[in-house]
Amino acid sequence: MRHLAGIRMVTLRFGASVHSGLIVGLVVSLAGLAGLAGVAGAQGAGAVRYVGLQRALNELSIERDVELAHGRGEDSAVVQAAKLGAGPLQAGPLQAGPVGMPVDRALDTAAAYGFVTHALAAMQVEQVQKGEPERRSAANNPAENEITPALDVAVSKGLAALAQRQLADGSFGEGQFGRSVAVTSLACLAFMADGNMPGRGPYGEQVSKGLEFILNNTAQSGLIATDATTSPMYGHGFGALFLGEVYGTTQGGADTALADRVHSALARSIRLIITTQNDEGGWRYNPVPFDADSSVTICQIMALRSARNAGLEVPKETIDRAVEYVRSLQNPDGGFRYQAMAGVSAWPRSAAGVASLQYSGIYQDRAIDTGLRYVVGNALPGRFDTTLNHYFYGHYYAVQAMFLAGGDSWATWWTAIRGELLDSQRPDGLWVDQSVGDEYGSAMALIILQMPKRYLPIFQK
Repeated sequence: MRHLAGIRMVTLRFGASVHSGLIVGLVVSLAGLAGLAGVAGAQGAGAVRYVGLQRALNELSIERDVELAHGRGEDSAVVQAAKLGAGPLQAGPLQAGPVGMPVDRALDTAAAYGFVTHALAAMQVEQVQKGEPERRSAANNPAENEITPALDVAVSKGLAALAQRQLADGSFGEGQFGRSVAVTSLACLAFMADGNMPGRGPYGEQVSKGLEFILNNTAQSGLIATDATTSPMYGHGFGALFLGEVYGTTQGGADTALADRVHSALARSIRLIITTQNDEGGWRYNPVPFDADSSVTICQIMALRSARNAGLEVPKETIDRAVEYVRSLQNPDGGFRYQAMAGVSAWPRSAAGVASLQYSGIYQDRAIDTGLRYVVGNALPGRFDTTLNHYFYGHYYAVQAMFLAGGDSWATWWTAIRGELLDSQRPDGLWVDQSVGDEYGSAMALIILQMPKRYLPIFQK
């Protein structure tokens, strides 16, 4: 049998009608499940894989039976399971045959032994064709001609213009969004997407000043917000994401005092996110666990993922509950609504919904497939006018969802959004956003346009 990296062995006790005390190992992984490969048959009859296993486990509440292990930093484990066949159930390795057995027969057989307590209708067993492609993120599989000379010129012009808008205290933002934690964090992430770090690179000073602003506005409770902020969890999520990216790329550097400050602020901000998750599994405007919506929730999920990437502990339960909440928001058309109550789909929050699942470690799933189709079918740049509907917010998440999906999704979307953003850049280097402000819109546009540089850890699968 083949060892699969990054997944942990768990056990599931079946009913006494099978065999007294039979324990069958079932391996699943929240972080690595999308990469579940075939298991070589004991008799060399070919490899089999479970297609849709992730979907089945996630959709059908099997948490009492199966632990979805993150697998972070753990050794490989051997996949052990039981053969679902017409004969007596046998403990031990999964046998290669009967490959292609109808799903209904497998389920009937399982039910006859009394150990299937959930309808695993989404699980199928099929033969792996040699060389059959799996969905691969664009993180390590770039499309052709991702970065063009025109893109380089636009990004250079945009970064220079954005740097000129930074205030003396390190913040960014204008009008009612002046001195904004969210806009400051996004602007600094735009500089980091070009390879700049605090004190390093052409815009290292801007990142350092922005970081000081965020650190100076992180309370002992962990909340990242200015005194004038209302509904602070939006900004908090972006601020914690920025801290996670800084810590993940600079920890152990020369300035250990700064690294300690960043770690302390990041740990407190993540603890706040964990403790304010509501009963549904999401978050909303204020740091209290009373309500939730899709827009604020994605901000917190990305912050949690960044912190976990940087080595901080994030409880598995927190991620599992967030996944459950995000799934509850998907409509039959594949799009996502704003809250759990009935509501219509919209492409910006649908892009955020898909990205939420991906940043929770789910990369191949029916919810993602239908969500991507909905976003493409309602917001593909050049085909639809999306400028009046949370344009930069939506495309910020859409480009990430397509990047993590990879393949044609990424190649098609990237070419379209790149062209649209290059065409809409102003002569002064900025981008117009009439809702939050040009600094916000420019930061978002620059993050989007620099996705192919692959500098930020959060965008890695």
